[in-house]
Amino acid sequence: MTRFGYFLATEEHGPRELVRQAQGAEAAGFDALWISDHYHPWLDSQGQSPFVWSVVGAIGQVTSLPVTTAVTCPIMRVHPAVVAQAAATAAVMVRGGFTLGVGTGEALNEHILGLAWPPASRRLSMLEEALEVMRKLWTGKLVTHRGEHYEVDTARLYTLPEEPPKVYMSAFGPKALGLAAREADGLIQVAPAEEAVESFRDKGGEGKPVQGGLKVCWAPSEEEARRVAHHRWPNEALTGEAPQLLPLPRHFEQLTDGLVTEQMVADEIACGPDPEVHVAAIRPYLEAGVDEVYVCQVGDDQEGFFEFYADEVLPRLRAEA
Repeated sequence: MTRFGYFLATEEHGPRELVRQAQGAEAAGFDALWISDHYHPWLDSQGQSPFVWSVVGAIGQVTSLPVTTAVTCPIMRVHPAVVAQAAATAAVMVRGGFTLGVGTGEALNEHILGLAWPPASRRLSMLEEALEVMRKLWTGKLVTHRGEHYEVDTARLYTLPEEPPKVYMSAFGPKALGLAAREADGLIQVAPAEEAVESFRDKGGEGKPVQGGLKVCWAPSEEEARRVAHHRWPNEALTGEAPQLLPLPRHFEQLTDGLVTEQMVADEIACGPDPEVHVAAIRPYLEAGVDEVYVCQVGDDQEGFFEFYADEVLPRLRAEA
Protein backbone atom coordinates (compact mmCIF):
# COMPACT_ATOMS: atom_id res chain seq x y z
CA MET A 1 0.00 0.00 0.00
CA THR A 2 1.28 3.45 -0.90
CA ARG A 3 2.41 5.62 2.00
CA PHE A 4 1.88 9.38 1.99
CA GLY A 5 4.39 11.49 3.86
CA TYR A 6 5.12 15.11 4.61
CA PHE A 7 8.25 16.84 3.28
CA LEU A 8 9.86 19.23 5.78
CA ALA A 9 11.64 22.10 3.98
CA THR A 10 14.66 23.21 6.00
CA GLU A 11 15.21 25.97 3.43
CA GLU A 12 11.99 27.69 4.51
CA HIS A 13 11.61 27.02 8.23
CA GLY A 14 13.63 27.21 11.42
CA PRO A 15 14.30 24.18 13.63
CA ARG A 16 11.54 24.72 16.19
CA GLU A 17 8.98 25.25 13.43
CA LEU A 18 10.12 22.09 11.63
CA VAL A 19 9.62 20.06 14.79
CA ARG A 20 6.17 21.58 15.20
CA GLN A 21 5.34 20.74 11.58
CA ALA A 22 6.45 17.14 12.11
CA GLN A 23 3.95 16.88 14.95
CA GLY A 24 1.29 18.50 12.78
CA ALA A 25 1.95 16.03 9.98
CA GLU A 26 1.48 13.09 12.31
CA ALA A 27 -1.74 14.57 13.71
CA ALA A 28 -3.04 15.11 10.16
CA GLY A 29 -2.55 11.46 9.29
CA PHE A 30 0.65 11.49 7.25
CA ASP A 31 2.59 8.23 7.39
CA ALA A 32 6.21 9.40 7.29
CA LEU A 33 8.54 12.38 6.96
CA TRP A 34 11.14 13.64 4.52
CA ILE A 35 13.53 16.41 5.56
CA SER A 36 15.90 18.32 3.31
CA ASP A 37 19.59 18.71 4.19
CA HIS A 38 21.06 22.08 3.16
CA TYR A 39 23.76 24.52 4.20
CA HIS A 40 22.17 27.38 2.21
CA PRO A 41 18.59 27.90 1.05
CA TRP A 42 18.12 28.14 -2.69
CA LEU A 43 17.05 31.78 -2.36
CA ASP A 44 17.26 34.38 0.39
CA SER A 45 13.45 34.67 0.21
CA GLN A 46 13.25 31.13 1.65
CA GLY A 47 15.32 32.36 4.55
CA GLN A 48 16.43 29.35 6.64
CA SER A 49 18.81 26.39 6.72
CA PRO A 50 19.23 24.73 10.13
CA PHE A 51 21.57 21.79 10.75
CA VAL A 52 19.49 18.80 9.78
CA TRP A 53 20.87 16.32 12.32
CA SER A 54 19.82 18.44 15.30
CA VAL A 55 16.31 18.70 13.87
CA VAL A 56 16.07 14.97 13.12
CA GLY A 57 16.99 14.10 16.70
CA ALA A 58 14.34 16.45 18.06
CA ILE A 59 11.68 15.09 15.69
CA GLY A 60 12.50 11.57 16.79
CA GLN A 61 11.55 12.47 20.35
CA VAL A 62 8.16 14.04 19.62
CA THR A 63 6.68 11.89 16.84
CA SER A 64 6.47 8.21 16.00
CA LEU A 65 6.88 8.77 12.25
CA PRO A 66 9.79 7.38 10.22
CA VAL A 67 12.19 10.01 8.86
CA THR A 68 14.27 10.08 5.64
CA THR A 69 16.79 12.76 4.72
CA ALA A 70 15.99 14.00 1.21
CA VAL A 71 18.80 14.15 0.62
CA THR A 72 22.17 14.18 2.38
CA CYS A 73 25.34 14.60 0.32
CA PRO A 74 28.10 12.62 2.10
CA ILE A 75 30.94 13.42 -0.30
CA MET A 76 32.39 16.90 0.46
CA ARG A 77 30.88 19.21 3.07
CA VAL A 78 30.72 16.40 5.60
CA HIS A 79 33.07 13.41 5.44
CA PRO A 80 31.24 10.08 5.06
CA ALA A 81 32.73 8.85 8.36
CA VAL A 82 30.96 11.72 10.12
CA VAL A 83 27.72 11.18 8.19
CA ALA A 84 27.89 7.53 9.24
CA GLN A 85 28.02 8.58 12.89
CA ALA A 86 25.20 11.11 12.43
CA ALA A 87 22.97 8.57 10.66
CA ALA A 88 23.66 5.89 13.25
CA THR A 89 22.71 8.25 16.09
CA ALA A 90 19.61 9.38 14.18
CA ALA A 91 18.58 5.75 13.74
CA VAL A 92 18.81 5.32 17.53
CA MET A 93 16.88 8.55 18.22
CA VAL A 94 14.03 8.34 15.67
CA ARG A 95 11.41 6.08 17.17
CA GLY A 96 9.61 5.47 13.89
CA GLY A 97 12.76 4.45 12.03
CA PHE A 98 15.39 6.41 10.11
CA THR A 99 16.52 6.17 6.50
CA LEU A 100 19.58 7.96 5.14
CA GLY A 101 18.70 9.45 1.77
CA VAL A 102 21.85 10.32 -0.21
CA GLY A 103 22.76 12.03 -3.45
CA THR A 104 25.64 13.68 -5.27
CA GLY A 105 24.64 17.13 -4.03
CA GLU A 106 24.73 20.69 -5.27
CA ALA A 107 27.50 23.28 -5.30
CA LEU A 108 25.10 25.52 -3.37
CA ASN A 109 25.82 23.51 -0.23
CA GLU A 110 29.04 21.65 -0.89
CA HIS A 111 31.38 24.43 -2.09
CA ILE A 112 31.65 26.08 1.32
CA LEU A 113 34.97 24.48 2.30
CA GLY A 114 36.69 25.95 -0.75
CA LEU A 115 37.06 22.67 -2.65
CA ALA A 116 36.59 22.52 -6.39
CA TRP A 117 33.15 21.28 -7.42
CA PRO A 118 33.72 17.93 -9.20
CA PRO A 119 31.96 16.88 -12.41
CA ALA A 120 28.97 14.58 -12.07
CA SER A 121 30.88 11.41 -12.93
CA ARG A 122 33.44 12.02 -10.19
CA ARG A 123 30.75 12.88 -7.65
CA LEU A 124 29.04 9.58 -8.43
CA SER A 125 32.31 7.73 -7.87
CA MET A 126 32.76 9.60 -4.59
CA LEU A 127 29.25 8.66 -3.51
CA GLU A 128 29.87 4.99 -4.23
CA GLU A 129 32.99 5.01 -2.06
CA ALA A 130 31.20 7.02 0.64
CA LEU A 131 28.55 4.28 0.84
CA GLU A 132 31.32 1.72 1.28
CA VAL A 133 32.90 3.74 4.10
CA MET A 134 29.62 4.24 5.94
CA ARG A 135 28.60 0.61 5.74
CA LYS A 136 31.98 -0.51 7.06
CA LEU A 137 31.54 1.78 10.05
CA TRP A 138 27.99 0.59 10.70
CA THR A 139 29.39 -2.88 11.44
CA GLY A 140 30.79 -1.49 14.70
CA LYS A 141 34.25 -2.79 13.83
CA LEU A 142 37.48 -0.80 13.82
CA VAL A 143 37.81 0.63 10.31
CA THR A 144 40.84 1.78 8.36
CA HIS A 145 40.09 2.71 4.77
CA ARG A 146 42.48 3.94 2.08
CA GLY A 147 40.48 4.70 -1.03
CA GLU A 148 40.55 6.84 -4.13
CA HIS A 149 38.59 9.64 -2.49
CA TYR A 150 38.60 9.04 1.29
CA GLU A 151 40.83 7.91 4.10
CA VAL A 152 39.64 6.68 7.46
CA ASP A 153 42.17 5.91 10.18
CA THR A 154 41.24 3.42 12.92
CA ALA A 155 37.68 4.68 13.39
CA ARG A 156 34.94 2.83 15.25
CA LEU A 157 31.32 3.76 15.90
CA TYR A 158 30.14 2.86 19.38
CA THR A 159 26.55 4.15 19.26
CA LEU A 160 24.73 2.00 16.73
CA PRO A 161 21.11 1.01 16.07
CA GLU A 162 20.09 -2.64 16.19
CA GLU A 163 20.16 -2.74 12.38
CA PRO A 164 22.31 -0.57 10.10
CA PRO A 165 20.45 2.42 8.63
CA LYS A 166 18.81 1.87 5.28
CA VAL A 167 20.27 3.98 2.47
CA TYR A 168 18.08 5.31 -0.33
CA MET A 169 19.69 7.13 -3.23
CA SER A 170 18.52 10.02 -5.38
CA ALA A 171 19.33 9.14 -8.98
CA PHE A 172 18.45 10.55 -12.39
CA GLY A 173 20.69 9.32 -15.24
CA PRO A 174 21.46 5.73 -16.30
CA LYS A 175 24.77 5.49 -14.38
CA ALA A 176 23.27 6.86 -11.18
CA LEU A 177 20.24 4.57 -11.49
CA GLY A 178 22.57 1.62 -11.97
CA LEU A 179 24.52 2.52 -8.82
CA ALA A 180 21.29 3.00 -6.86
CA ALA A 181 19.99 -0.37 -8.02
CA ARG A 182 23.23 -2.13 -7.04
CA GLU A 183 24.19 -0.39 -3.82
CA ALA A 184 21.18 1.40 -2.31
CA ASP A 185 18.23 -0.02 -0.41
CA GLY A 186 15.76 2.20 -2.25
CA LEU A 187 15.37 5.00 -4.80
CA ILE A 188 14.45 8.67 -4.32
CA GLN A 189 12.84 10.71 -7.10
CA VAL A 190 11.62 14.32 -7.28
CA ALA A 191 9.59 13.78 -10.46
CA PRO A 192 7.11 11.07 -11.46
CA ALA A 193 9.55 9.43 -13.89
CA GLU A 194 8.12 6.03 -14.78
CA GLU A 195 11.07 5.20 -17.04
CA ALA A 196 13.54 5.89 -14.23
CA VAL A 197 11.62 3.67 -11.82
CA GLU A 198 11.49 0.89 -14.40
CA SER A 199 15.20 1.28 -15.14
CA PHE A 200 16.03 1.12 -11.43
CA ARG A 201 14.06 -2.09 -11.05
CA ASP A 202 15.47 -3.62 -14.23
CA LYS A 203 19.06 -2.89 -13.13
CA GLY A 204 18.67 -4.75 -9.83
CA GLY A 205 16.30 -2.65 -7.76
CA GLU A 206 13.31 -4.97 -8.05
CA GLY A 207 11.56 -5.19 -4.69
CA LYS A 208 13.32 -2.11 -3.30
CA PRO A 209 11.11 0.84 -2.27
CA VAL A 210 10.84 3.98 -4.37
CA GLN A 211 10.13 7.33 -2.72
CA GLY A 212 8.99 10.44 -4.58
CA GLY A 213 8.40 14.01 -3.52
CA LEU A 214 6.80 17.22 -4.74
CA LYS A 215 5.84 20.70 -3.61
CA VAL A 216 2.33 22.11 -3.43
CA CYS A 217 0.90 25.35 -2.11
CA TRP A 218 -2.44 25.37 -0.37
CA ALA A 219 -4.05 28.74 0.31
CA PRO A 220 -7.66 29.96 0.63
CA SER A 221 -7.49 31.09 -3.02
CA GLU A 222 -5.56 29.95 -6.05
CA GLU A 223 -4.35 33.51 -6.62
CA GLU A 224 -2.76 33.70 -3.17
CA ALA A 225 -1.19 30.26 -3.53
CA ARG A 226 0.33 31.15 -6.88
CA ARG A 227 1.77 34.36 -5.45
CA VAL A 228 3.33 32.59 -2.46
CA ALA A 229 4.75 29.78 -4.59
CA HIS A 230 6.30 32.23 -7.04
CA HIS A 231 7.84 34.27 -4.24
CA ARG A 232 9.29 31.34 -2.28
CA TRP A 233 10.20 28.74 -4.91
CA PRO A 234 10.73 30.24 -8.40
CA ASN A 235 13.72 27.88 -8.71
CA GLU A 236 11.25 24.99 -9.05
CA ALA A 237 10.81 26.09 -12.66
CA LEU A 238 14.53 25.79 -13.47
CA THR A 239 15.67 22.97 -15.71
CA GLY A 240 19.06 21.61 -16.73
CA GLU A 241 22.25 21.57 -14.68
CA ALA A 242 22.03 25.02 -13.06
CA PRO A 243 20.65 23.69 -9.72
CA GLN A 244 23.75 21.51 -9.34
CA LEU A 245 26.30 24.13 -10.42
CA LEU A 246 25.38 27.53 -8.95
CA PRO A 247 27.10 28.21 -5.60
CA LEU A 248 25.06 31.00 -3.95
CA PRO A 249 21.41 31.91 -3.33
CA ARG A 250 21.95 35.23 -5.09
CA HIS A 251 22.85 33.36 -8.28
CA PHE A 252 19.49 31.61 -8.20
CA GLU A 253 17.83 34.97 -7.62
CA GLN A 254 19.66 36.42 -10.62
CA LEU A 255 18.62 33.46 -12.74
CA THR A 256 14.96 33.51 -11.73
CA ASP A 257 14.27 37.24 -11.25
CA GLY A 258 12.22 38.49 -14.17
CA LEU A 259 12.71 35.24 -16.10
CA VAL A 260 10.57 32.79 -14.14
CA THR A 261 6.94 33.82 -14.26
CA GLU A 262 4.16 33.01 -11.83
CA GLN A 263 2.61 30.74 -14.43
CA MET A 264 5.86 28.81 -14.86
CA VAL A 265 5.93 28.10 -11.13
CA ALA A 266 2.24 27.19 -11.10
CA ASP A 267 2.97 24.68 -13.84
CA GLU A 268 5.36 22.94 -11.43
CA ILE A 269 3.59 23.43 -8.08
CA ALA A 270 -0.07 22.56 -7.51
CA CYS A 271 -1.67 25.73 -6.14
CA GLY A 272 -4.91 26.58 -4.41
CA PRO A 273 -7.80 25.07 -2.42
CA ASP A 274 -9.13 22.55 -4.97
CA PRO A 275 -8.39 19.01 -3.71
CA GLU A 276 -8.61 17.59 -7.22
CA VAL A 277 -5.71 19.82 -8.31
CA HIS A 278 -3.55 18.35 -5.56
CA VAL A 279 -4.63 14.78 -6.25
CA ALA A 280 -3.91 15.31 -9.95
CA ALA A 281 -0.37 16.46 -9.10
CA ILE A 282 0.27 13.37 -6.97
CA ARG A 283 -1.45 10.80 -9.20
CA PRO A 284 1.45 10.55 -11.71
CA TYR A 285 3.70 9.32 -8.88
CA LEU A 286 1.25 6.52 -8.18
CA GLU A 287 1.08 5.68 -11.87
CA ALA A 288 4.89 5.63 -12.06
CA GLY A 289 5.02 2.96 -9.37
CA VAL A 290 6.28 5.10 -6.49
CA ASP A 291 5.72 3.41 -3.13
CA GLU A 292 5.91 6.50 -0.89
CA VAL A 293 4.93 10.05 -1.88
CA TYR A 294 6.04 13.07 0.17
CA VAL A 295 4.26 16.42 -0.10
CA CYS A 296 5.80 19.77 0.87
CA GLN A 297 3.60 22.76 1.63
CA VAL A 298 5.14 25.99 0.33
CA GLY A 299 4.68 29.01 2.58
CA ASP A 300 3.75 29.52 6.20
CA ASP A 301 0.14 28.35 6.48
CA GLN A 302 0.89 24.84 7.64
CA GLU A 303 -2.21 24.61 9.81
CA GLY A 304 -4.49 25.28 6.87
CA PHE A 305 -2.57 22.81 4.74
CA PHE A 306 -2.72 20.01 7.32
CA GLU A 307 -6.46 20.48 7.83
CA PHE A 308 -7.04 20.55 4.07
CA TYR A 309 -5.02 17.38 3.45
CA ALA A 310 -6.51 15.52 6.40
CA ASP A 311 -10.07 16.29 5.31
CA GLU A 312 -9.90 16.58 1.53
CA VAL A 313 -6.78 15.11 -0.05
CA LEU A 314 -5.44 12.14 1.91
CA PRO A 315 -8.81 10.32 1.89
CA ARG A 316 -9.00 10.72 -1.91
CA LEU A 317 -5.41 9.52 -2.37
CA ARG A 318 -5.87 6.49 -0.17
CA ALA A 319 -9.05 5.60 -2.03
CA GLU A 320 -7.08 5.62 -5.29
CA ALA A 321 -3.99 3.87 -3.93
